[in-house]
Amino acid sequence: MWGTPGAAERSIRPYRSSQQYLCAMKEDLAEWLKELYDLDIEAGTFLEVLETGAVLCSHANHVAHAAAEFARACPAAARRLRLPAAGVACNLAAQPGTFQARDNVSNFIQWCRKEMGIKDVLMFETEDLVLRKNEKNFVLCLLELARRAARFGMRAPTLVQMEEEIEEELRQELHLPPTDTPLPRPPREPRDLQNLDQMVGWGGDGGVETAGRGWWGWGGWGWWGWWRWGWWGWERWG
Repeated sequence: MWGTPGAAERSIRPYRSSQQYLCAMKEDLAEWLKELYDLDIEAGTFLEVLETGAVLCSHANHVAHAAAEFARACPAAARRLRLPAAGVACNLAAQPGTFQARDNVSNFIQWCRKEMGIKDVLMFETEDLVLRKNEKNFVLCLLELARRAARFGMRAPTLVQMEEEIEEELRQELHLPPTDTPLPRPPREPRDLQNLDQMVGWGGDGGVETAGRGWWGWGGWGWWGWWRWGWWGWERWG
């Protein structure tokens, strides 16, 4: 008998609304940030904890430090990656709703674009966080930053780890060649479930199929369809 699935395992269940997926992503990111920085944060307080930009900028500086260490330890691998060359200025004393908080968030956004090369389609605007105008864009930007930072050794949220593991398992099952020369990977966290088939099949009667990179077919729950995880979240296809 397996234990109750965590936020990331629950997030790949066939939820009926994008809001449910968004809540699952926030839960996973909150758990990840809590473990990284010993923060008092959960899905319900996710935006409140991050709205001053202080945690975001501190995280950016942590990523930049990890990138510098990776470049020193693995120079050949580092040359194949886009690594941040600088950190970001931050006012750690900024209060919610102040100009200083907006400035922190703006600095983080510019750092993501300039140093991490995150495309505009994956970015958010200051008001999306400060005024809660587009929570989804903010969450997806954090996930994309986590994906990129994981390439040079930063610990990733469980969702990002699962994406990579599912793609690798599908690649092996379909006997596809690697997309690139493997880079050193950070250690993975243990799972509640034994393998990915059980992970993606939690609560349903189907396994997993593929229709190309990032696409999985789900069976069970009284319906059938293709679902894709991308920058917009999970999307049903067909």
